[in-house]
Amino acid sequence: MGSPSELTLLSLDKSSSFIETPYVKDITERALEYIHAGYAVHFCGPAGTGKTVMAMHLAAQLGRQVVLIHGDDEFGSSDLVGSQSGYRTSSVLDNYISSVVKREERVSRQWVDNRLTSACKYGFTLIYDEFTRSRPEANNVLLSVLEERLLNLPGVHKGDNLLQVHPNFTAIFTSNPEEYAGVHKTQDALLDRMFTLRIDHPDLDTEVRVTQSSSGLPLDQARAIVSMVRAFRDFGVNNSRPTIRACLMIARVMAARGTPVDAADPRFRQLCHDVIGDECVKIRHDDKDLGGQMLDELIDEHCRRPAARRKPRAVKSKTAGKSSKETAKVMAKAGNA
Repeated sequence: MGSPSELTLLSLDKSSSFIETPYVKDITERALEYIHAGYAVHFCGPAGTGKTVMAMHLAAQLGRQVVLIHGDDEFGSSDLVGSQSGYRTSSVLDNYISSVVKREERVSRQWVDNRLTSACKYGFTLIYDEFTRSRPEANNVLLSVLEERLLNLPGVHKGDNLLQVHPNFTAIFTSNPEEYAGVHKTQDALLDRMFTLRIDHPDLDTEVRVTQSSSGLPLDQARAIVSMVRAFRDFGVNNSRPTIRACLMIARVMAARGTPVDAADPRFRQLCHDVIGDECVKIRHDDKDLGGQMLDELIDEHCRRPAARRKPRAVKSKTAGKSSKETAKVMAKAGNA
């Protein structure tokens, strides 16, 4: 069978630079409590809310090597458990009597463990990222692993097809909402065997600190970017995008440029449109791009340097003179049209 040396294992260390706000600490403590009680943990929520990062952070707290699997629609059970792969040939040459040569050959199929089997056998932590992208039938093998702590190995010799799961084995799952493209509805029996923790967009303080730490921008500039992105998200079509990834992209580019965040800077304004523009086009009314207009207003409101905030930029448009909240009402009507 396969050995750990044949696997790609991750060694995740606790990082002193990891941003652990009360929001993050609460999720971590709850998840660890459930794991120590012997259960699997499942982080579920929209893309870009930090589910995979939370899974990695949680695995680091456990201090064991990690096996990582990414869900795939092409997966079958063998992609998780293993299969008979190739053949093993052995031969014996008997020349005990010089005038007689006896040759005996044996050919047998060879079983090779896959990642789930190795994690169960050696007590690794399994992170199954976006597990609902795999078909439900491929994940059926997890039912007995999480409940009876037994793994069925269908291709192994009779009498040796059940593997007792190592007591240190831990499973951490992540998934996106079912309405996302390429996501399958998972079986209730599997969800019943794990604790599901809903991961939504972090609070303001968490997003600001993560953005500042990731980019190196001054805290006030990171806060300006995050406040602008969060305000646009609140006026969005489905209130799930743009995510913190938009904050990180804008902040990292500005840090690389070495110029301050300033609404009066045309390049900064264009950067915001380049990052968030795909969300802007979803908000239209009478063939007009209300999303782009709202983004400009929010850039002015949250990212204008103090010396320049005395004279707000005039916006000549259908909603000129309106507050961002009034404009939002027009956008809401457009979104429902």
